[in-house]
Amino acid sequence: MEKIVRCVRWGYEVNASSDDCINAIDSYFHQVLSYGRNMKVILEAPIHDKNCVLGNILAAHYLSSCDPSKVNLYVEAATSNLEHSTPYEKAVFETVTYLISEDRDDDLAFEMHIELLKRFPKELVALKRAQVLSFQMAKPVPFLDLVQQVLLENQNESYIHGMLAFPLLELGRMEEAAAASRKGCGINKEDALAHHCLCHVLQHKCQFKEAVDFMEEMAEYWPSCTSFLYTHNWWHVALCYLEGGSPMSRVEEIYDNHIWKELEKEDAIPPEVYLNALGLFLRLEVRDVLDGFKDRLELLAARLTDQANWYLDWQLDILIVWALAKVGETPRAHELLEGLKFRLSKMNKKKQQVMQKGIQLGEAVYEYAKGNYKQALHLLGSDFNAIDYKIIAASDEQIDVFNEVWCQLLLKTGQSSTAKEVIRKRIKVREGSPFTWRLLVNTICILQVGSHWVLFMCQWVLVMRKPCRAFGGRRRAMPWKVMQRLGVQDIELKCWNLLISKEDLIQSC
Repeated sequence: MEKIVRCVRWGYEVNASSDDCINAIDSYFHQVLSYGRNMKVILEAPIHDKNCVLGNILAAHYLSSCDPSKVNLYVEAATSNLEHSTPYEKAVFETVTYLISEDRDDDLAFEMHIELLKRFPKELVALKRAQVLSFQMAKPVPFLDLVQQVLLENQNESYIHGMLAFPLLELGRMEEAAAASRKGCGINKEDALAHHCLCHVLQHKCQFKEAVDFMEEMAEYWPSCTSFLYTHNWWHVALCYLEGGSPMSRVEEIYDNHIWKELEKEDAIPPEVYLNALGLFLRLEVRDVLDGFKDRLELLAARLTDQANWYLDWQLDILIVWALAKVGETPRAHELLEGLKFRLSKMNKKKQQVMQKGIQLGEAVYEYAKGNYKQALHLLGSDFNAIDYKIIAASDEQIDVFNEVWCQLLLKTGQSSTAKEVIRKRIKVREGSPFTWRLLVNTICILQVGSHWVLFMCQWVLVMRKPCRAFGGRRRAMPWKVMQRLGVQDIELKCWNLLISKEDLIQSC
């Protein structure tokens, strides 16, 4: 069939002999932007036109993450027809070919996307690839600059405002992120990334009820999303219930019905589910409430011994190391850790220097899971800040659990004074975080003269109180004079009025 110039959804020209080929490409674009479950639709493009450069190179990019053995076949098909392609196709070919090459330089790959978008600013799937790349590099500033570079050309396009909101979140610009998220929802109420970003903002502000209400209203649009985003959005809802002091049954319900149950779907991608399941379990661990999920963790860990789930994602690997060690699969956890070190040794020097922190974090959670708290703390160091470890491809919310692990390690190794100062700093950032206040109470109980009387008073105060929950409840006045006589400072006095429930807090103390 004779090739003629056709246009994809951005209006850019492509040489293709079939409308069906273009339709498959456009469908793929929509799937990528919407985090859809049917990205494999791009494999139909070369079926309809085996010589289409754009169809072949996009198919190669898709396969690079799910079936790498077939990538070269599509790259070669694209290469052999490159002389007949349009300038747009050539630009995409060059950018994607380098992106999927072995031992690429991430900075150069990102620069190539910048150049592509200068020439073709409406190419939002290129922008999406740049978003993923910048996230993996833990560099939100260049991506924010890139989004703003093309924003004027795409003001009314679906999905771009969700992409704008994400780097704003990572940079702590919460009000701007919220505004971008709301604009994205206004253009397209099905934009699950915009839902996710707005939830991030509400969660950061500790407005847990508002976050849950919003997310549960939007949840009807998520079943068509990838396993990752579907379970990740529900992960956020579970964390809001957990932090807001709801009964643990709500967290169990979300895990059972919206995270674990995702695995029953024929098109589920299990490692994406495991990432969010493990992220929730580690949160439960640092809050000392994992026992109620012990059977669930063991069921999950049994699947994680399968090496098919290893070496796909640094964050996932580190969480698998923790989970396997936690359930007693120590040899398998050690094997994975050694495998990560081997892979690090094969990277170029630049990449090795960056990813060494991933190994350090993996070693620390391995020791933490085994109960070797002093060794785990030694590995993290005395000035640990999880933000410095975002190169494992984790958001601020995902990575922050390791700050919580560090605080727990300080307490478990007798460094309560240091823990107290760290926790006070965390409270200044997120004043409404109930768990952080609980940690502060725990620290006060340990520090105050070491007296059983102080611990008794703390527990007595808690028993005499009614629950104060983010999802409803009233509280009684605290005996401030008694607490002041114990030498508790103002910021610590405030915590007695913010704690969640007497049952949880007695356990904390």
